[in-house]
Amino acid sequence: MARPRNFSREGVLERALPVFWKHGFADASLQELEKATGVNKSGLYAEFSGKEELFLESLRFYLDRMPQLALLMVEPLGWDNIEQFLKLGPRNTEGQKGCFAVSSMRELAILPPAAIEILGRGRVQLKQLIARNIEAEKPKLAVDDLAALVMTFFAGLSVEQNLKSTRAATGRKVDSLMQALRSL
Repeated sequence: MARPRNFSREGVLERALPVFWKHGFADASLQELEKATGVNKSGLYAEFSGKEELFLESLRFYLDRMPQLALLMVEPLGWDNIEQFLKLGPRNTEGQKGCFAVSSMRELAILPPAAIEILGRGRVQLKQLIARNIEAEKPKLAVDDLAALVMTFFAGLSVEQNLKSTRAATGRKVDSLMQALRSL
């Protein structure tokens, strides 16, 4: 007879996510994951088929709960939403720096195909939200091109967070970009 679980799947994902965020998929060890989650190897393997599935579920968990996306849905849509998203989006989260999805993209060459698909869907969703806000401002340039520019800027800010960029420095960069975008 199997022993009942004494952990929740969501709780495991909440505690495994910072390990993957800090170390990446390749360098996150099973021992670190066991320590962080408080669940032994057999318990983890009973819930997830292995480290790969635990990473995939952690990535889904992060993208499904990314609170910064709500900033891009505030009515009225427009530049103010994008500015708030850029200023608050890649902030440190509970000791983690930048954006977990952006950080994960640095390992594309070794990620499981399912992770690449999840990251791709997440980027499409983010770009659509950004594009809706840009479209509301009726710019003279192509909305898709501007959305791609904002996405690239966000990724750069996220990576830069690992260099201990200050909030003031990030704010100045966002202000400069927004000034340029608002003039279009």
